[in-house]
Amino acid sequence: MKTLAILLSLLLGLFWGAYSQDKTAIIYGMIVDENEQRLSGVSISILGKQGGLRSNDSGYFRITVPAGKAIALIFTYTGYKPQQKNFLLNNAETETITIRMEKGAQELKEVTVTDERSRREAGLVNINPKLALNIPGPGGSIENLIKVFVGTNNELTSNYNVRGGSYDENLIYVNDFEIYRPYLVRSGQQEGLSFINPEMTRSVNFYNGGFQSRYGDKLSSVLDIQYKKPKTFGGSAYIGLLEQGLQLEGTGAKNKFSWLIGARNRSNRNLLSSQETKGNYVPSAADLQGLFTWEFNSKWTAEFIGNISGTKFTLEPEFSQPSAAVFSPFFSANLGLDIYFEGREEDSYSTNMAGLSVINQPRKNLRLKWMASRFSNKEKESIDITGAYLFGERSFDRSMPEFGLIINPLGAGVFQNYARNSLDIEVWNLSHKGIYDRGNHYLQWGLGVDRQQITDQLREFEYQDSAGYSLPYQPGELSLFNRLRSSADFSVNRFSGYFQDNISVGDSSGLSIQAGVRFNYNDLNEELLISPRAGISWKPISWKRDIIFRGSAGIYHQPPFYREMRRYDGSINYSLKAQKSWQLSGGFDYNFKAFDRMLRLTTEAYYKSMWDVVPYDIDNVRMRYFGENNAKAYAAGLEARLFGEVVRDAESYISVGFMRTREDIEGDQFYNYTIDSLNRPIDSTLTENGWLRRPTDRLVTVGIFFQDYLSTNKNFKVYVNTIYGANLPYNIPNSVKYRNALVIDPYLRIDIGFSALLLNSDPAKRRSHSPFRNFENLWASLEVFNIIDRANTISYLLIKDFSNTTYTIPNRLTPRLVNLKLVARW
Repeated sequence: MKTLAILLSLLLGLFWGAYSQDKTAIIYGMIVDENEQRLSGVSISILGKQGGLRSNDSGYFRITVPAGKAIALIFTYTGYKPQQKNFLLNNAETETITIRMEKGAQELKEVTVTDERSRREAGLVNINPKLALNIPGPGGSIENLIKVFVGTNNELTSNYNVRGGSYDENLIYVNDFEIYRPYLVRSGQQEGLSFINPEMTRSVNFYNGGFQSRYGDKLSSVLDIQYKKPKTFGGSAYIGLLEQGLQLEGTGAKNKFSWLIGARNRSNRNLLSSQETKGNYVPSAADLQGLFTWEFNSKWTAEFIGNISGTKFTLEPEFSQPSAAVFSPFFSANLGLDIYFEGREEDSYSTNMAGLSVINQPRKNLRLKWMASRFSNKEKESIDITGAYLFGERSFDRSMPEFGLIINPLGAGVFQNYARNSLDIEVWNLSHKGIYDRGNHYLQWGLGVDRQQITDQLREFEYQDSAGYSLPYQPGELSLFNRLRSSADFSVNRFSGYFQDNISVGDSSGLSIQAGVRFNYNDLNEELLISPRAGISWKPISWKRDIIFRGSAGIYHQPPFYREMRRYDGSINYSLKAQKSWQLSGGFDYNFKAFDRMLRLTTEAYYKSMWDVVPYDIDNVRMRYFGENNAKAYAAGLEARLFGEVVRDAESYISVGFMRTREDIEGDQFYNYTIDSLNRPIDSTLTENGWLRRPTDRLVTVGIFFQDYLSTNKNFKVYVNTIYGANLPYNIPNSVKYRNALVIDPYLRIDIGFSALLLNSDPAKRRSHSPFRNFENLWASLEVFNIIDRANTISYLLIKDFSNTTYTIPNRLTPRLVNLKLVARW
């Protein structure tokens, strides 16, 4: 927490330090045109600051500026080119200047229109997709932006956890089509590209709870993505050490047809080569996406979206030498583990998706949409890795010849991990959605049916040998430490629908109400689910403050998908029921002015009560479910977010969350034994765990995204991305007594990026024969990931010594790394 306090102090200093200006200077001057005629009404502002002034009727102006620092004045006037003048003045100094404006087309700034209705929806966070390539971090995706608001504990994955839920509790839509992800991935380093292409994205709506009936059946969140619909030809390209991409867009047939295509390639080899396990990493991921729109006439439009994605991961590990310090009243040591490997791992994940929608708008207030889609996912895992290890106390004395070596062995052995797993999933969907606007009533409805076909084969085992004994030790037998062998081939048909009404009570009351209901039925467990949901918002009309109060309440169900149905032993629970919850949330959205800036503060408190819960463990990113509805749980918390332009035209935000989530698993009983002097049990006590921390229980989460530029030049920018999360529980797999036995230390990561405009954004200033004459801009950026080089922990290795005592060795995430990137748009 001390590190967090220092970090927050530094960043808050960046946020507010610019406002404590005591020393000032005066700039006095006159503004004229090319003919020396004085210009009145010219806008004058300090670069990066809100507000400003205008020249008077005689063309004169007088402005007070900070002294002792470089600043820039910007002069703008309709029909004339903007002018910039830089200054560095002493305290109480007065500077007199004359500004000559040149005629020319003034560059129009992009105007962002914010729909107040989005402020009225509970749990909704609007995210600017243009920041995805700017935000420093290994991911470079839309999910990286979301993690600032919800937190994370693994920078190698696009997974995120919302209000105590697992990643499987999140819904993702692109242009109203639901998106799925690979299932067999067990570690972040195996992941490829996120489905969402940031360069193709037009809008991002993220609901971290309280979402409406029109969205599907999950417990935690909704990510609603809309891709762009091009108006002219354009595109972008970027190249970096981790990822490269190309995006093109255009129109045809007199703007009746539009097309949008994006291709990406990613390799995390440079990122993974710095991890503790050394070896030959060959990760690769590539995808191709397209969105094509035909507007037949003013009433009929067709849209096709397609995606082809492939990820391969190959690893030939050589050695690993993790270390951990152990301190207790009885024992202190710097423990180390030396592992030498043989074998290899080969994984492949292939995902294809195609969707066609037809939109009919017979009237201005009526919109009908029919959709058909197919999602296909083929995954294979092939692992055959053997390791020999030596465990004990490691020497960290650089003056000694045994520095880095294990000098006091505590254990030795070998292990073998073997897997031959395959999974094929196909999802077919047909659905209809409608919207009818009746003024004060905004009606929405939908019906859908989808068929899921799952074919799975699970073949894996783990063998462990410690000091010549196979674990678990059974005299006369060779035993496997862990063994899974199962297969499944089944299909399930799901039927769902919703109806909701968004009601505007009247402008004079400032009251809006949303009410709706969903239903869901599947023929596998034959369970019918009804989910009523409601939301309310109120903006006090008589108040001078721009504040909106909002709240939501509803029932949320999550019918089981394949991952939840598979037990620890690999068997499938075909009768598994849906996880269920009721949820309440309430808060406010407040726009206000402070320090000459417009800021926005949102807060929300929430409570989720859950039953028929399927417990799970998290090992890296692999979800291991119990496969039984044998738990109840709750989550409660408070979130606050502050948005604003700390410097003009550079939005920054800070998010703070407090949460507690607990679960009570049925039958989690165990015996505590009393041992005599001969190590024999003489008595026992039956103990029940009761309420325990869930795997995602994190008390405090802080996310900060800050951007700035030079006071005299907006073409040089800096971005800082900071995420802090308090500790997490870590469960010993398949152990009732030692559930919540371990704790993962708090996660803290600071990434920083610097960018520079290499190509002037004014095409008129380029030569006619320049190869860049049609480019809009060209940016180069330098990113430093994990600048404080913190060794964050993602999971633990459990190692036993010769006396059968268990020690934990942390698995670390990525250290400091530098990335270069070049981005061009035209």
